[in-house]
Amino acid sequence: MYFLFGKAMTWASPKDSPRMTAYPRSVTWIVVSVGGLAFFLFFASWILISYPIGSTVRLYFYGFDSSQNMDLTIYPGNQTTTIVPRDDKDVNIVVNNTPSESDLQVPIDSNGGASRDKSNLAPESNSLVPISSMDKSNLASESNSQVPISSTSPPVSLESKETKDHIAPLPALSPALTKQEDAKPVADPSKSIEIDEQISLSLPNKSNSVDVGSNDTAVSSDSKSGAGQSSSSQSGHDTKNAPVDTGCDLYHGSWIYDTRGPLYTNNTCPVLTQMQNCQGNGRPDKEYENWRWKPSQCDLPRFDPKKFLELMRGKTLAFIGDSVARNQMESMLCILWQVEAPINRGNRRMQRYFFRSTSVTIARIWSSWLVKQTSEPFDFAPAGVAKLHLDAPDDNFMEFIPKFDVIVLSSGHWFAKQSVYILNNEIVGGQLWWPHKSRPKKVNNVDAFGISVETILTSLVTHPSYKGLTIVRSYSPDHYEGGAWNTGGSCTGKTKPLAVGELVENGFTQIMYKKQVSGFNRAIKKATNKSKLRLMDITEAFGYRHDGHPGPYRNPDPNKITKRGPDGKPPPQDCLHWCMPGPVDTWNEIVNEIIRREYEGNKGFPS
Repeated sequence: MYFLFGKAMTWASPKDSPRMTAYPRSVTWIVVSVGGLAFFLFFASWILISYPIGSTVRLYFYGFDSSQNMDLTIYPGNQTTTIVPRDDKDVNIVVNNTPSESDLQVPIDSNGGASRDKSNLAPESNSLVPISSMDKSNLASESNSQVPISSTSPPVSLESKETKDHIAPLPALSPALTKQEDAKPVADPSKSIEIDEQISLSLPNKSNSVDVGSNDTAVSSDSKSGAGQSSSSQSGHDTKNAPVDTGCDLYHGSWIYDTRGPLYTNNTCPVLTQMQNCQGNGRPDKEYENWRWKPSQCDLPRFDPKKFLELMRGKTLAFIGDSVARNQMESMLCILWQVEAPINRGNRRMQRYFFRSTSVTIARIWSSWLVKQTSEPFDFAPAGVAKLHLDAPDDNFMEFIPKFDVIVLSSGHWFAKQSVYILNNEIVGGQLWWPHKSRPKKVNNVDAFGISVETILTSLVTHPSYKGLTIVRSYSPDHYEGGAWNTGGSCTGKTKPLAVGELVENGFTQIMYKKQVSGFNRAIKKATNKSKLRLMDITEAFGYRHDGHPGPYRNPDPNKITKRGPDGKPPPQDCLHWCMPGPVDTWNEIVNEIIRREYEGNKGFPS
């Protein structure tokens, strides 16, 4: 052994040099090699313990772990014109380049009182007024359903959440307020659901914010919204650090042009569904990115991502609902990404992004209707048609509720999709499905929406382990002018918000809004826990933003049609979702302010 070792050292020695010269040099080389190997093994072990190697490699090269089913990220070059279908309801990897949408149709059937022709609900006009009609259009899909994207395109399996509603300006409700601490619990909320109840929009004072029990809302009908003057002439100080009165009404005001521009760009946000990447898809104008919402009674602070992360330190914010919820969640991520890149910790059931500096988690769970959905045969309803159990919450996310500190809910547009309505274990109605003509429907899709809102909110305010804040975003208006999503409705060429007086009330949006508010108010009365419930009333204000949708700019195809044809027919377009950056970012500024008020009370933002 010694001989071999000595030989090896001799061979490693310079020619004609003595063995004693080579020996120390070889020992040094061996020591250095062993030390390097030990360091490498230690470092590799640390990496394996800290992160799964697959996730680490993907995160290093791509910025996210694709194995964790991320449905948000779409990078230039990896978009396709197909949608990746998922079996689970929490859709991931949504490639919204597809121009097609399929079956979301007119929300109210003949038995519901509203005509399937939405054009009858709102008068048409030649002005810049959006006359949306029932659209369910091109929503970036989210689940295993068909989404209507255009009347000229074939149905595509999207995980989408589509829709159709329009700009109906209603008296806006302020955030929920005043809770009765001594509210009596309801033994079985599901059995006390009312099918059709008149909605009272005159609610108590909006200046008293309170705990769960009763979030009373005050209605104001004398406010006006619309495009206003530039922010530079509006205020001499930066609204970012302006203190905000807890009782200030955030939902009545005007849109002000802000020369500072958006909070991010499509090039600085890696998690942005291609369908909402309007600039990346070739939209020629950019002014729609610069309009900010200015409440009449105060300033809405400009979103400061660092302060928001500090405000939410150690907490989890979850967006639950349809593709419009996804739209809002992506906006939140884009804003926060400007100060810190989060770690993707999502899975097939829930998207989760963790911000290490403050231990904040932003999550999203897909739920088309927010109530329980089954596909098995039920009574005379066959397999294959979605059955909605209107008196039971969606159990796909209820198990996670205690882990959330703030929840933002989004729903409504999927009630235009084919489905069967079940209440108290009995089929009571359906949308685009009703084989028994001789059997009258008890519930139409609008009523079903109101019942579903009451059901999900009641399940939250009576949940024994939930103590968080629930923000209900009111019905998001779409802007299909001159028709529905499948009858030539269009928002092409809209470059500025509507001015005061140009807003045309849309019947369907108005009734959906009222049903939502009614369900909200009924749920408040049933509150038994210490959670809080707030209404984020954006319907009227965003009715003015017909300029904020992708329109025909839904994919990066340089040969896509963006103008009306010789016959006057508009190209396929999305007038429901919102461009990013764009008006949807204001939703998160309002969410930020609602959370701040709950956590900090009357204190203004620190400078």
